[in-house]
Amino acid sequence: MPMENRFLPALLIAMLLILQGQLWLGKGGVPTVIELENKIQEQNIANSKARSINAQLSSEVSDLKEGLNTVEARARQELGMVKANEIFVQIEK
Repeated sequence: MPMENRFLPALLIAMLLILQGQLWLGKGGVPTVIELENKIQEQNIANSKARSINAQLSSEVSDLKEGLNTVEARARQELGMVKANEIFVQIEK
């Protein structure tokens, strides 16, 4: 019986050491998790910058579309611009 009493704690300590080794050194261990968290943080920063650039470009596209419509409207009113296949009719008051 004394041999069995010594064997069980030794086995449990050995298993604990193996599990700790896997936790700290194994695949999916603490260093890997920290590295992946850092990569996620870097990617989130890159995504934020990309979202900002996309919003700015979208605003510029919208301004260009609106701007062309505004320019066309002013050219029609002030300069009498006529597109191809349109007939210009002027009514004097």
